Amino acid sequence: MIRIGINASFLRKQDTGVGQVTVNFLRKLAENESRSSKKLKDRMEFILYMEKNEYLEFLEDPNIRPGVFQRKVFLPPYKRDDLIRKIWWEKFLLPKKAKEDECDVFLSLYQCPTILPKSIPHIMVVHDIIPKLFPSYLNNWRKKLYQRLTEKAIRNNDKIIAVSHRTEKDLIQHLGIDPKKIGVCHVSIDEIYRKEVFSERSEKVLRKYQIDPGYIYSGGGLEMRKNTESVLRAYKILSDEAGRFGKLPKLVISGRLMPKLAPLITDIEQLVEGLELRDRVILLDYVPQEDLPALYKSALMFVYPSLYEGFGLPVLEAMSQGTPVITSKTSSLPEVGCDAVLYCDPNKIEDLAMVMKNLMKNEHLRSALSAKAKERANHFSWNVFTEKVMNVTKALRKKPDISLKKVDELDY
Repeated sequence: MIRIGINASFLRKQDTGVGQVTVNFLRKLAENESRSSKKLKDRMEFILYMEKNEYLEFLEDPNIRPGVFQRKVFLPPYKRDDLIRKIWWEKFLLPKKAKEDECDVFLSLYQCPTILPKSIPHIMVVHDIIPKLFPSYLNNWRKKLYQRLTEKAIRNNDKIIAVSHRTEKDLIQHLGIDPKKIGVCHVSIDEIYRKEVFSERSEKVLRKYQIDPGYIYSGGGLEMRKNTESVLRAYKILSDEAGRFGKLPKLVISGRLMPKLAPLITDIEQLVEGLELRDRVILLDYVPQEDLPALYKSALMFVYPSLYEGFGLPVLEAMSQGTPVITSKTSSLPEVGCDAVLYCDPNKIEDLAMVMKNLMKNEHLRSALSAKAKERANHFSWNVFTEKVMNVTKALRKKPDISLKKVDELDY
């Protein structure tokens, strides 16, 4: 019996990227156990360490052997949900619990300050090192402390799984990680984005937000690196030229409005006012995940000129619905989009405006991109991600010094 500990903290934040990775990884583990647990050479049990006891229907499958998935829910005495509690839980309480439970291997599904005893091999999934690349995110001592502890933990890990080749390169270049310790496994998207959105559902969502189909859509958050300001400024250029090439669709932007956090968060409302675009831009604030597929589906295009992404889930979400995408030719985004999207220079507003205008005017191009986007989206799979992670987990237990440079070839 192999006992695998898993940091499942982000089950309480399933609307985040890491939350989606956590829930979909566990769902595939449960499906695999349900189908084939009696046939496995190495029988496993999983201990899910959590800060909140979330109900997960896929763990209730009667075909799963009793005791395969255990939950350990705990919090420090300090209950405020902030970085102090996060450090306390990840750096001190979690390693203690894993040692008490005698875990054979431990898996962290995101980068964090957790350092385990040497007796417990540790695998960490690293999504990005954004605060290292954008120091403006570290605007107080708590964030600086958390980042310093996280970088130390990344260096201390036995093996690292990067979600993109871009993140792999960043780990080697900026943190000095040995390439042999790193394997690359692309993540995927929640199954809700792969389901067909029927017209009745689209109409219901559009009525909810009081918008008409055929808009330009930009979503995925309003952090400064998401570069939503450039979307607005490029749209302003198109607005000023609208009479020359026909009617300009409205621009719809979603993302939690938090102007008090500027400049880390773009004050989108103030920007819309300053650019005199009140009549053309619709701000939706936060949109729940169940509404997003319809918003993608009903859009003329999705515009995402992010300055940096460890992976870029919004691009893949839009592609899975067949929505033509414009994104940046930077960081990991070309890994996701390949030749199924259009690229822009995110630092040149005129270039973004030109690409947007070309896509608006060319119906044939939109149709071709739509078909290619759906095909490309099928290359990303939770089954593949989960299989690779589990292969690394088993390999680490059997051969601690194994190189992960050929993670695709591991078979245990």
